[in-house]
Amino acid sequence: MKRRTYQTNAEYIEAMMKQFKLVDMREQYRDLILEAESSSMDYESFLIRLLSVEEDGKRSRRTEKLQKEACFESGKGLEDIDYSFNHSLDKDKITELGRLDFIEAGENVIIIGPPGVGKSMIATGIGMNAVNAGYRVLFANAEDLIDRLYESMREGTLREMLEELDKIPLLIVDELSYLKMDRERESLFFQVIRHRYEKSSLIITTNLPMGRWDELFTGKLAATAILDRLVHHCHILSITGDSYRVKGSKQSVK
Repeated sequence: MKRRTYQTNAEYIEAMMKQFKLVDMREQYRDLILEAESSSMDYESFLIRLLSVEEDGKRSRRTEKLQKEACFESGKGLEDIDYSFNHSLDKDKITELGRLDFIEAGENVIIIGPPGVGKSMIATGIGMNAVNAGYRVLFANAEDLIDRLYESMREGTLREMLEELDKIPLLIVDELSYLKMDRERESLFFQVIRHRYEKSSLIITTNLPMGRWDELFTGKLAATAILDRLVHHCHILSITGDSYRVKGSKQSVK
C-alpha cells in the first residue's frame, strides 16, 4: 500500500492524530508544545503530558456517556446529603457503600424507609460514584422496569433484554413499593434477581419492610424466594424520620 506524503509536519500530525482518534491531543498539542518550550520540559515529561491530556479527555467523555446511559432522575450526590436533618442516616455505612466495594463483591443494597427520607438520593449518589469510577449503571423505576420486561417478553426479546441487563454491574431499582405483581411479572422480576445473583449488584429502594414483601408479590412463598437471593449477600439500610420534602415545604411556608 502506497504511503501518502504530506506537505508539512503539521499536516502529518493532524492526519495521524485524527486517524488514531487522539481527540484531546489533536486539540491541545500546539499549546502543549508552547508549554513545554517555556518550561524547558524534557522529552519524557512532554510525552507524559500529552498522554495524560488524552487520558483525562477520554475518561471525561466516558463518564459523561455513562451518566447519560444511567438515566438518573437527579444530579445530587452523596456529598449533598443533609445528615443533620435526619439522625437515623448511618453516615459511616453510606460512606462505605460509596466506596463501591460491594460492587466488586457482587453484593446488593436494600434501602428501606418511608417516603421522602432520602432513599432515592442515597441510591443515586452511590450510582454516581460508580459512574465516576467507570462502571455501567442503570437507574430504573421498579414499575417501569417490570413493564419493560413484560413488553419484551410479549415481543419475544426478553432474552436479549436480560442479557443487556447482565452487562450492567449496578442496577438500581427505585420505589419497589407501589405495585402489585401478577405471576408473570413476578417471574420476570425473579429472573432479573436470579441472573444477577453473586455476579453483579442491585440497589433496591422501598417503603415496605421486608416482612411485608408478600404484599408486592403473589404470596409469602414468592417473596421468600426473591428475598432469599437478595439478602444472601446484602447491605440493608433502614431509615426513619421526617420527609425532606415536607421539611422543604415548611421552610417555603415560613
